[in-house]
Amino acid sequence: MKKEIYPCIWFDGNAEAAAHLYAQAFTETEVMTSTPMVVTFSVKGQQFMGLNGGPQFQPNPSISFFVHCASEEELNNAWQLLSEDGIIRMPLDQYPWAERYGWVEDRYGVSWQLLSDKSNVQKPKVVPSLLFTGQQNGNARKAMDFYSSLFADATIITVSEYEDGEGEVTGNIKYAELDIAGTHLAFMDSGAQHDFEFNEGVSFVITCDTQEEIDFYWLNITEDGSESNCGWCQDAFGVWWQVVPAVLGSLMSDPEKAPKVMKAFMQMKKFDIAALLKAADE
Repeated sequence: MKKEIYPCIWFDGNAEAAAHLYAQAFTETEVMTSTPMVVTFSVKGQQFMGLNGGPQFQPNPSISFFVHCASEEELNNAWQLLSEDGIIRMPLDQYPWAERYGWVEDRYGVSWQLLSDKSNVQKPKVVPSLLFTGQQNGNARKAMDFYSSLFADATIITVSEYEDGEGEVTGNIKYAELDIAGTHLAFMDSGAQHDFEFNEGVSFVITCDTQEEIDFYWLNITEDGSESNCGWCQDAFGVWWQVVPAVLGSLMSDPEKAPKVMKAFMQMKKFDIAALLKAADE
């Protein structure tokens, strides 16, 4: 069952401003659609959804985004723009894994790990990264294996483990990468003390063509996780997902049908395509 996924970032009414900031920070970036509730944008080929959900949730560094910048000029520009009124997690400097690297949390709470990348290798330039810390420390490999089984087109790209003397549990994941239909996810364990964990501030959207697909992903994700409303669910590792029907976009873009469809899905946990279509025609 081939299925692409993409990240959704929860904003407090400023999704459009954030998307325009990212378009200034990175090359090959554009704002695609903008409504009062949802803004879609693309950063170097990676699709994002910005959701104006209000103050209830905020993104945090448990899920960050590696961005491979094509030039020093782009790296410096992105760092300057994203660090303004933000928080520097790791200074922009030389590290063993990169000539220049820095980790910054921007003014909207979104975390970016910026690297210089002068290679011509064809690979994703944006990689969402999941940090397994606190009670989830040590679960990066289990999560990667679970997602590999969940998505039929998933391929493990690389796995690097902590070795003796590195200050972490030997055998835990230092860095691993999984390819799901062209979207790469990075996985890292950390035993350091952090004041954050996975939450609804950053989730992953699975767009489904059929009710069968919705049922499949919902059942597998919630089996050891939990259900929420409007297609949101949490897996066993605390990561949040949105399992949504592809038809929802067209229904919500119809001014006459949208209010009726919204009223229907606000009463749902798992999406019911037939019920949505019925509501739209009433």
